[in-house]
Amino acid sequence: MPLAPTASIVDAAREARVGAAAFNVIHLETAEALVAAAERTGIPLILQISENCIRYHGSLLPLTRATLALAEGSTARIAVHLDHITDAELVHQGIGAGVGSVMVDASALPYEQNVATTAELTAWCHERGAYVEAELGEVGGKDGVHAPGARTDPTEALAFVRATRVDALAVAVGSSHAMRERTAELDKELIAALRTTLPVPLVLHGSSGVPDDELRRAIAAGMTKINISTHLVSVFTGSIRRTLDADPALVDSRKYLKPAREAVAQEAARLLEVLNTPVTVPDLRTAEATVRG
Repeated sequence: MPLAPTASIVDAAREARVGAAAFNVIHLETAEALVAAAERTGIPLILQISENCIRYHGSLLPLTRATLALAEGSTARIAVHLDHITDAELVHQGIGAGVGSVMVDASALPYEQNVATTAELTAWCHERGAYVEAELGEVGGKDGVHAPGARTDPTEALAFVRATRVDALAVAVGSSHAMRERTAELDKELIAALRTTLPVPLVLHGSSGVPDDELRRAIAAGMTKINISTHLVSVFTGSIRRTLDADPALVDSRKYLKPAREAVAQEAARLLEVLNTPVTVPDLRTAEATVRG
């Protein structure tokens, strides 16, 4: 199937009030696992390749081309996206290679420089039909404005979107990158205010630390694109540990990578179902009563 445009996945999810799942690729095994999850569920998926991942592999093209090939060869609707890209040359390389969208991350810069850099790269991407996500400041875990206590100001966010013309905005509502426990509680009132104020979809970074029910509440409040990485990486690593502990003499990496790949496929499929189950007001009240009780 041809590569799905990121815009079509995100816009359809926003309209339906469900989550547009965006799961990070770390290496070929995770890419294969995530594609398998999308095929099993029939739910669209955005595969993300971060700048950190690119640096780990030494260059953009090998893993990106492999991920694009998997997406294009799949029966599922899959988009490929570059995540947290600070280097303009990587934006150019990725779009040139066929990636359909990018998160331009100029969040470490002062506000005016962030706006100028993001606007310039957004214009370049739009000329080539690519979709652009950005953010006002760094996500928590990187000492930025998305630390658990930080919050995005709706008025400032609207000014940023208007100045840069980005297609989606990552916002600070209580999540944090690289959380290993799923304990974060999000600011649903702020999410609702941002949804009302901004003309573009909202993106939640650091979703690995957010429990299933809280993710569904956030989507009901107005969040759309849900980024998950650390949680699935933990599933992969946990499977490898269990396999090697059970057989310390094992040396063939395929024999521990295969079950790890399957573990990620199963958990990714489960998460796809969670993010695509609409939440009604009675669902929210029942869940909140359960927590209180």
